[in-house]
Amino acid sequence: MKQKAYAAAGVDIDLGNKVKATLPQLLASTHRREVLGKVGGFGGLFELDLKKYRQPVLVSSVDGVGTKLKIAFAMDQHHTIGADLVNHCVNDIAVLGAEPLFFLDYLGTGRLEPHVFTEIIKGFARACAENRCALIGGETAQMPGFYQPGEYDVSGTIVGVVEKSRMLNGQKTVKRGDVVIGIASSGLHTNGYSLGRKIFFEQLELRPSSRLPGLTGTLGEELLKEHLSYGPLVQKLIKRFNKSPLGSPPAAIVKAFAHITGGGFVDNIPRVLPRSLDVVIRKGSWDMLPIFRIIAEQGGVPDEELYQVFNMGIGMVAIVSADAADAVLKFIRAQKHAAWIIGDVVKGHGEARVE
Repeated sequence: MKQKAYAAAGVDIDLGNKVKATLPQLLASTHRREVLGKVGGFGGLFELDLKKYRQPVLVSSVDGVGTKLKIAFAMDQHHTIGADLVNHCVNDIAVLGAEPLFFLDYLGTGRLEPHVFTEIIKGFARACAENRCALIGGETAQMPGFYQPGEYDVSGTIVGVVEKSRMLNGQKTVKRGDVVIGIASSGLHTNGYSLGRKIFFEQLELRPSSRLPGLTGTLGEELLKEHLSYGPLVQKLIKRFNKSPLGSPPAAIVKAFAHITGGGFVDNIPRVLPRSLDVVIRKGSWDMLPIFRIIAEQGGVPDEELYQVFNMGIGMVAIVSADAADAVLKFIRAQKHAAWIIGDVVKGHGEARVE
């Protein structure tokens, strides 16, 4: 059979349809009862249950995975990328106390490779199921000549909901003397890879297959470790410590969260601080992962910049009342997350510094 003109130009619609035919089965695990219709429509449908809320506020976020994708391309391993994206987006709305409702993805590539597509979608589905978030739609674009062979880009949009009276607002609740708890990351998560790749692959002349002291696997495997989701943990912390009747402001015990992504401690923590207060993070107050020790010791990057580019082993911080800090810390650890008291809230100008 003669090849279709569009396929000859690089866009194989039939292949795309064949690959997408597996989507309903892949996405079944992410189904929620509020989802209407089937995958493949012009728009995803989600019927919000208004009986559960007095004043529901929808919370949304959109993000990508950045140049971590370069590691996936080099290793031809794509099963973690979808989860990276979902978990990053979940964390971004979790800091407001929001429960994730649904997620939509975008995948752009030059040539659609079925095994790559399937691995990415499986990652989306697994992470959505773990976060109780419905995967209700997306877009796959074949754009020959736009991407390098074997490369692609992904982005995702998440929508969640929070009761207005229970929405976390550190700018109103954080006080001088509050304590900062750091919750462990799994590694670089999804930020700092442009600098990380320069350090490892240019300065140190290593390869993804290189093995370094302290790392349990190869360098590439370490750099592809999944971005952790803190969404379920945040919901448990709010439920346990911020008990209040529906329609009432949350009890001011767990006051704020900051997702430590691009911008590190320096740029992310101030987003939840009053203008009159600072946070001081104490170096050495947590167990730093080996990958960050290598970067710090061999990267030739000043400490000040390291803590603004990388999460340095802390993926999320919680700001809590000092008198409840030990109880909150114990609870976090009981949920199988490593955590430490890493700093304090002091008088200042709405900044975060690492000392």
